[in-house]
Amino acid sequence: MTSVQGLMAELDARVDALGDALSDLARKIHGQPELSFEEHKAAQWIAEMLEREGAKVERQLGGLDTALRARLGDGTGPRVAILAEYDALPEIGHACGHNLIAAGAVGAWLALQAAHGQLGGTVDLIGTPAEEGGGGKILLAAAGIFSGLDAAMMFHPFDRDLSMHPTLASAWLDLRFEGRPSHAAMAPQDGASALTACMDCFRLIDGQRVHFRDGVRVHGIIKEGGEAVNIVPERASSELSVRAPEREELDRVCAIVERCARAAAMASDVSVGIERRMGYRDMRNNLPLAVCFEEQLETLGRKSMRSDPQAGAGSTDMGDVSHIVPSLHPWLAICDEGSGSCHERVFADYAASERGIEAMLLAAKAMARTVAKLLLDAELRQRVRSAFER
Repeated sequence: MTSVQGLMAELDARVDALGDALSDLARKIHGQPELSFEEHKAAQWIAEMLEREGAKVERQLGGLDTALRARLGDGTGPRVAILAEYDALPEIGHACGHNLIAAGAVGAWLALQAAHGQLGGTVDLIGTPAEEGGGGKILLAAAGIFSGLDAAMMFHPFDRDLSMHPTLASAWLDLRFEGRPSHAAMAPQDGASALTACMDCFRLIDGQRVHFRDGVRVHGIIKEGGEAVNIVPERASSELSVRAPEREELDRVCAIVERCARAAAMASDVSVGIERRMGYRDMRNNLPLAVCFEEQLETLGRKSMRSDPQAGAGSTDMGDVSHIVPSLHPWLAICDEGSGSCHERVFADYAASERGIEAMLLAAKAMARTVAKLLLDAELRQRVRSAFER
C-alpha cells in the first residue's frame, strides 16, 4: 500500500469512527427544521460537535448570525473549503436533505483534521445558512469569505449520482396590482379589479411559453387577491420565480414577464408595481474537480454519471460561488431513481433514512479524499484553476 493509499484509508476510517455522531447530527437537524437565517440550533449543534473534536469555531461569520467557520491550517498554502447547508423548507422541512449536507461536510472536515499534518495547506469548513431563497453564500461572498480559495465543494442528496449536473440562474419578480374597489353586485362597472389583472398576467405568461428556450421555468403564486367576494378587489399581488440555464436568457424572460404584467394591468385599467430580485447564478461545474471526485467515489464503490438530461434542474447559491471559485457540487442518491426528488414530502423521509445516512457518510469520505488530492497535487490544482479561468 502506497503512502497516498494509506492516507486515503485513514480518512475513510476516521469517517467510519465518527459515523454514529454524524448520524445523530443529521437526524437532530432533520428533527427540528429551521428556516433560512433561523438555523440557530443547527449551527449550534455543528459548532458543538466540532469543538468536542478540538476545533476552534468562528461564529456569526460574515455578519450572519447562523454562519460559522472552522479552519485547519493558518490560512497559507493551498486553500480549500467544504460547505455545509442546514436550512429547511416551509411546511415540508428537510425535503432537500440539507441535514445530510451539513453532516457530510462536518464528517469530511473532521477526517481531514486527523490527517492535516500529512497534508498541509488550509481547509475551511464553512457553514452557509439560507440556501432556500436567502442566498447566504452570496452574502458571505460579499464579505470576502471565499476570497483566495483554490476550490470549494459540497454534495447534495438526490435520486441518482451525478458529478456535474447543471443548475439554473434564477430571479424573483414581485407584482403588486392596484385597482378600484366597488360593490361587486350593485356597481361592478365602477370597479377596476386588481385580481383580474393578476390572473390575466398568469395567462399571458402561459401564452409566451412557446417562445422560451429549453430549460426555462416560470412559476408563481398569488399572495393576495381580495378580502371579500362582494367587493371588487382593490389589491392583488403575486410572486414569480424565473429560471434559465444562463443569465442572458434569464434577463430576456424576466422582461417578457414584466411586459405581461404591464399588459394585464392596462387591460383592467389598474396600476402595477414590479420589483425584481436577483436569485442565484447558474452552476459553473469544474471538470478536473468532478473527475477527481468521480475517481474517489468509484474507489469507494459508486460510479457516477456526469449529468442526466432527464433529471431536471433547480437553482442554488452554490452557483454564485462557482463563478468566483473553482467549485464542485455533485449529487448522490439517497433513494431509488424516480421514487422521490427534492422538495417532495417523501424526500424528507429519505433524508432521515438509513440509506440517506449511508450516502452522507460516503459523501464525507469522497470529499475528504478529493480535498487531500488537491492539497497534495499541485498539477491537479493547476488543472482546476485553468479550467475555471477558461
